[in-house]
Amino acid sequence: LFDGWHRHRVFNHIPYQLLFLDYRIWESPLLQAAKENNLPAIRKLLTDGTCDIYQRGAVGETALHIAALYDNMEAAVTLMEAAPELVNERMTSELYEGQTALHIAAVNQNITLVKALLKRGADACTAQATGHFFRRSSENLLYFGEHVLSFAACVGNEEIVQLLIENGADIRAQDYLGNTVLHILVLQPNKTFACHMYSLILSYDRNKEGPGSLELIPNNEGLTPFKLAGVEGNTVMFQHLMQKRKHNLWSFGPLTTVLYDLTEIDSWAEDQSFLELIVSSKKREARQILDLTPVKELVSLKWNMYGRPYFCFLALFYILYMVCFTMCCVYRPLKPRTGNKTSSRDNTIYDQKMLQESYVTYEDELRLVGELITVIGAAVILILEIPDILRVGAAKYFGQTILGGPFHIIVITYACMILVTMVMRLTSTTGEVVPMSFALVLGWCNVMYFARGFQMLGPFTIMIQKMIFGDLMRFCWLMAVVILGFASAFYIIFQTENPENLGQFYNYPMSLFTTFELFLTIIDGPANYDVDLPFMYSVVYFAFAIIATLLMLNLLIAMMGDTHWRVAHERDELWRAQVVATTVMLERKLPRCLWPRSGICGREYGLGDRWYLRHSAVMNCTTDDSKAEQD
Repeated sequence: LFDGWHRHRVFNHIPYQLLFLDYRIWESPLLQAAKENNLPAIRKLLTDGTCDIYQRGAVGETALHIAALYDNMEAAVTLMEAAPELVNERMTSELYEGQTALHIAAVNQNITLVKALLKRGADACTAQATGHFFRRSSENLLYFGEHVLSFAACVGNEEIVQLLIENGADIRAQDYLGNTVLHILVLQPNKTFACHMYSLILSYDRNKEGPGSLELIPNNEGLTPFKLAGVEGNTVMFQHLMQKRKHNLWSFGPLTTVLYDLTEIDSWAEDQSFLELIVSSKKREARQILDLTPVKELVSLKWNMYGRPYFCFLALFYILYMVCFTMCCVYRPLKPRTGNKTSSRDNTIYDQKMLQESYVTYEDELRLVGELITVIGAAVILILEIPDILRVGAAKYFGQTILGGPFHIIVITYACMILVTMVMRLTSTTGEVVPMSFALVLGWCNVMYFARGFQMLGPFTIMIQKMIFGDLMRFCWLMAVVILGFASAFYIIFQTENPENLGQFYNYPMSLFTTFELFLTIIDGPANYDVDLPFMYSVVYFAFAIIATLLMLNLLIAMMGDTHWRVAHERDELWRAQVVATTVMLERKLPRCLWPRSGICGREYGLGDRWYLRHSAVMNCTTDDSKAEQD
């Protein structure tokens, strides 16, 4: 709002126009009197007829806004009595646009002023603060939404919330992001009072159990408050909501059996799966929900009953498929070369057969069967992958390590290489070895994807991905600069020497490649030591050995060691996330007849058509032993 909030660092930086706020208030006698709660001065200014009661300050505020900001009740009442229209006047600056005195009074928890404003017709329903200050962004340290009700709820004042609802505040009102007051409470840092206020507001919902329930209203991203709690990793709110959703079946001493409502949790009938939202969230806290009841039990049930068997079968089937493709490549149609060699360095003895010559013998026909299987498999891969890309979005689909993003790139590229090879074979185009060799490397590398089905190997695939796309990518930029610099130096040093006696530095491209080999310590001292070498070669080679071998390679090892340490500390958490992502993927792609719905239908217990998970827990004084029944 004004200086009071800026003194508490509500903004990371102070807008330019606010630097003159106090000056503008001092410049206006009416605004100054409202700030100081100077009733005689206010009455005098209002009666002499020379003062404009609707005048505004630096950020579009009226005198009533000033009085509300500084909790000056008497000044506010005097202004409202003199000009009732001020009650619903909104601030006009781009920063605080739409804010009314009721917004300010609610945030300041001035109940007396809130009552006075409501008594004089303050709009508790449609008034919206839409300025930049109230947007959810990295620059703002708070997000209270736009409506007065959400302002009051976020500061945790129960009495003001009740007053606003009784005076027409709409509990279903949504801001520019589509967030209701429940969504906004989920995003508040003070989770304890947010849970209490969530229950209070929900108690005013007249359609709690129906399809129009306040809890089921999605925001612009399609997230209900429950799903938003998962995405944000708000474990306190998640557990609070699950306590409201559970039904106690029976208790026998320390043994208790409850039913957990799986609405919005189970991915079986959800287009935007709660489980998928959790594993794809950028916040690490979100993955902690996977270890909470009933999510942990539901995932374990799905994985053990359906996910693991299907995934192992898929891994075996893929390996057999790759063996088939590899055999087709090994026995690809070749014929002895008939033309004469044009260079002493030409070592080619076989050429690719034309299409008409490729499928003649029985062995060719047998290979054709394998090639058809390979091409059909590539087409199936593209058919299965493309809908998910369109549904999730390319950036999220390929960028999420937990969802197997890099492996999706690998398998799609593999499928494209297979189709390119097929086209080249059908058109008798030479050079099919290029896409074929790429396909072999990519196809077999994709086998690592199936390591996620095993707790011992799953985290290692994530470790490899993080090292390649994190440590190695950063290191490659440094390596390229070093290689370019030293390769150029080596070439210049030997530029005046006889090319026939230069060893590996006889031209610039070869100098680059040789320096790259030196960097990786594949070769040692590639110069010709049978002749006199330039003095600068020894100097440059010494510097290169120090920088490349001793410094940079050890730097890469240290970076990878740090990545290994970080991933190792999260291995169990990462593996659970991998299992969830794999389970959701299989559940989406397999037909319903092969993957029945998990849980119990509520009709068995008179709870309607919702599905539930039965969970039994043994409680005692020292430990809580839980065991989910597999229904």
